[in-house]
Amino acid sequence: MKHLTFFLLFIALFSNVSKSQDKTASIQTSTKPFTLGITDEIQSAQLAEKRILNIYLPEGYDQDIQTTYPVIYLLDGSANEDFIHIAGLVQYCTMIQMMPKSIVVGIANIDRKRDFTFPTSVQQDLKDFPTTGKSEKFMAFMERDLQPYIQQKYRTNDTRTIIGQSLGGLFATEVLLKKPQLFNNYIIISPSLWWDNESLLAKAPELLKSGLAKNIKVYVSVGTEGKVMENDAANLAAVLKKSADQSFQVTFNPMPAENHLTILHHSTYKAFEVLNAKQ
Repeated sequence: MKHLTFFLLFIALFSNVSKSQDKTASIQTSTKPFTLGITDEIQSAQLAEKRILNIYLPEGYDQDIQTTYPVIYLLDGSANEDFIHIAGLVQYCTMIQMMPKSIVVGIANIDRKRDFTFPTSVQQDLKDFPTTGKSEKFMAFMERDLQPYIQQKYRTNDTRTIIGQSLGGLFATEVLLKKPQLFNNYIIISPSLWWDNESLLAKAPELLKSGLAKNIKVYVSVGTEGKVMENDAANLAAVLKKSADQSFQVTFNPMPAENHLTILHHSTYKAFEVLNAKQ
């Protein structure tokens, strides 16, 4: 009798384990990857190398084939850098109708110290950044390779935004001063204007005399990141405001509660709010 009881318990236990395994197998076979965007690749003539692009396309992009979209160009746009954060923020801000549905182009890095900096004679900079000084080529890549490629392959309109933080903020500032027509909106966060003994900031008034493109909006922000970065960001905003004509809008938004690591997400949200405010 004991043997029979043990046998029946074994059969019941085995049956339950089998059912559990069947359920697990069923769950596993019903899963599929969660897709946030697509990965594209461009061969750059200006840089003589291939560059990876992470692309977020807004909801309904494939269904509504007549609609065109603004494009947000994100520096430091690798999958393990800022692409996921900004793409998610754009999705949220469009969901609550703070901003129009937009395409996000995350430019994956190969060597950001090379691409985002202009030549310097400061020995410490050269020591810390041995590959430095190729921002002019990267600017040409954006103008002659990247933007034409995105405009040809995706349904875009004429609104173009660049987002850059830290060295990316330095590069975005250089574009604003030297090639302002490349973008309508500039989101410049914690810019590393200390580079080359603040030479870009010193040259800003003279560069601005060449004339800015019309209807440009600039958002500059900095956290509690040391007096040099904080003062440089404030001075940049002041120079831009002083030199700008009436069609040039500048917003300076200090965020003392944030630091260099925490500021990007919060500040970009505020930038979207400011740049898309109804007039």
